[in-house]
Amino acid sequence: MKFFNLHTHQFTNTPDVLELVNQYPQDFDSSVPFYSIGIHPWYIVEDRIDAHLKIIEEKLKEENCLAIGECGLDKRIEIPFEQQVSVFEQQLFLAEKYKKPVVIHCVAAYQEVISIKKKLNISVPMIIHGFSKNNQIANQLIKEGFYLSFGKFLLRNPDLKTVFQNIPIDRFFLETDTIEENIQQVYELASNYKELKNEELQSVILNNYKNVFQNQF
Repeated sequence: MKFFNLHTHQFTNTPDVLELVNQYPQDFDSSVPFYSIGIHPWYIVEDRIDAHLKIIEEKLKEENCLAIGECGLDKRIEIPFEQQVSVFEQQLFLAEKYKKPVVIHCVAAYQEVISIKKKLNISVPMIIHGFSKNNQIANQLIKEGFYLSFGKFLLRNPDLKTVFQNIPIDRFFLETDTIEENIQQVYELASNYKELKNEELQSVILNNYKNVFQNQF
C-alpha cells in the first residue's frame, strides 16, 4: 500500500491504494475488499434503525470491516436532532464493543460530538471526515483526541491550507469522498502544503493508518 483513502463512496480497485469504501446497511456490496459501514444521519429511517444496527454489528465482526461509519450529526437536515444523537450513540457503543474506529460526518455539531465522546468515554479512534473548518475548531478537536481527514475542501478552498499545515503529523488522513480527483492528487497537494516529499507523506499516513486501524500492510 502506497496510498490510503480514508473515505470514498466508489471502489476503484486502483493498484497501491487501500480504499476504505463507505457502505450502508441497506445496500451492502460484499465485493468491496475493505469498508466502513454505518447509518448516515441523512438516511435514518425510524422503523429500520434496529434492523440496520443488526446488519452493522454482523459486519463489524469481519476483518475487512475496518471501521464504523460514516455516522454522526448534522444540524442542517430535517431528521430530528435527538434521533440523530440516539442513532449515533448506538453506533458508538458498537464501535467500543468491537474496537473499531469511527468515521464521523459532522455538520454544525462539533461541540455535541465532543460532548458525546466525553459522556460515553469513547476509547476507540474517532475521525472527522471531510474537515473544512478553521484553526480554532481543528485545535479543539485535536486536543480532544480526534483525527481529521482532508480531501474535497483541501482541493477546493485555499483558505484551508494554513489549517492543514498546523495539523500534527500524526493526526490526519486524506480522502476523496465523492470528488472526481483521485487520492494521488490529494496526496500531491497535501505533500506540497506540508513541505514533504510524496514518499514521506505516504510513510506518515501509513503510520497513522497502523496506529488507528491496527492493520499491518
